[in-house]
Amino acid sequence: MIPILYCGNDRIFEGVFLSALSVARRTEASLEIRILTMDDSAANPKYLPITEEHVALLDRALKRFHPESRAVRVDLSEKFIETFDGGKNLKNCYTPYALLRLLADDPEVVPYDKAIYLDIDTMACRDIRELWDIDITDYEYGAALDYMGTFWVAKDYCNSGVLLLNLAKIRETGMFVKCRKLIREKWFAMPDQSAIHRSATARYTLERRFNEQRGIVPETVIKHFNKGIIWFPIFHLYNIKQWQRDAVHKKLGITAFDEDYAFYDEFMKEQEADRTPVGATPEG
Repeated sequence: MIPILYCGNDRIFEGVFLSALSVARRTEASLEIRILTMDDSAANPKYLPITEEHVALLDRALKRFHPESRAVRVDLSEKFIETFDGGKNLKNCYTPYALLRLLADDPEVVPYDKAIYLDIDTMACRDIRELWDIDITDYEYGAALDYMGTFWVAKDYCNSGVLLLNLAKIRETGMFVKCRKLIREKWFAMPDQSAIHRSATARYTLERRFNEQRGIVPETVIKHFNKGIIWFPIFHLYNIKQWQRDAVHKKLGITAFDEDYAFYDEFMKEQEADRTPVGATPEG
């Protein structure tokens, strides 16, 4: 079984579902989709945890592809407050949910020695085992270079949207402990990513195909729908996510995930039909 971690709140559940679905559809391996979430509504009313109902929905979908696959919800509400309350990076252009991955060294959070972390705005194009099978025994984690960060931050600056985590090594070196200390004490424009960059002692640099931050090519394993820049004819930033289907099709010209969209739509229709009481008239 391959453990895959996501972090987020309930508003972006469709992204989690689509990403996990894209992974499940392209591998014969069983998966444990482990969703780290929390209630942070005291800071923002929109920051509600991913619900048990939504996780159960994903669990049913995963089992369509492998009967031993499962989705697991991990509520880190209390642990997040204990760890990060009063820190310098709680108000940022990134949500505090991005910091939850830095708690993955706790065996009660992730009871494995190795795991894959994926940002919610990622989609699999090929079998995730191509990433999972990379030997990182001597490294704390594997990550691909950050497309823009290598120009603006450092030549070896990596993107944290796809991480192959050697949790046994991370526990040994205390890498995430160092990350959490940095997050509490120093402000960063990109908090978790910069803390990981500064705290690592042994990093494996993944090929770009494992975290493709621009156009998809035949070798791409993971497509990351992160922010990008258009230089010509008019300079502007774009930030299109996989659940924004029209923009994915028309602005990015990507149709590689149409079968994933079709499965999602059909599955959700089935689930809605199953919830309709016998004799009742569905709304709309």
